[in-house]
Amino acid sequence: MESPVEERSLGELFKELASETSLLVKKEVELAKTEVSVKAKLVAKDGGLVVGGAACAVFASLVLIAALILGLGTIIPLWASALLVGLVLAATAAGLAITGVRKLQRLDAKPTATLRTLKEDKLWLREQMSR
Repeated sequence: MESPVEERSLGELFKELASETSLLVKKEVELAKTEVSVKAKLVAKDGGLVVGGAACAVFASLVLIAALILGLGTIIPLWASALLVGLVLAATAAGLAITGVRKLQRLDAKPTATLRTLKEDKLWLREQMSR
């Protein structure tokens, strides 16, 4: 025994399609906002490494100047001990900055989940329109 087929007018079908499309667009916007927010937090965190490297570079400069004036060593000449401290801080600054820049370069800022679902939505809309 066959189940009765519900017959709807073309106007009803278009109204339903418009409603579903509107809901779909709203959900896509929500997804995009969420995804961009997550990626922005990662950029801020990795950007902090770059800032940390820059701060260490400033401190390295200050120590180099102070070391040149006051001197720190008694075993080696004063200028050599000042140079040693400055180079260690400069190497630390470079390491932090390079690490932060590399992490930022690897970060994929595209909203990939949103792009994927938009493609799926496009296919779904084509199927709906072809019926």
